[in-house]
Amino acid sequence: MLIWLTSHIADIVIIAVIAAIVFFVVRGMIRDKRAGKSSCGGSCAGCGACAGCSACSADGCPAQTPSTKQKNGL
Repeated sequence: MLIWLTSHIADIVIIAVIAAIVFFVVRGMIRDKRAGKSSCGGSCAGCGACAGCSACSADGCPAQTPSTKQKNGL
């Protein structure tokens, strides 16, 4: 077992570093979600997820002009 560990120590260290990075990224995403932070900048003109955006009201996106709404079918 000790021989296997010594021959694969570089692999073990790399895997541990990658796992730590993934852990901290996911933890940060969870904290941001709980704090109500979003990646949405509030400008829905070029957003593909406008329907799910909290900035969009029931009558359409406030960031879009009436001509843009007609083009997008809103």
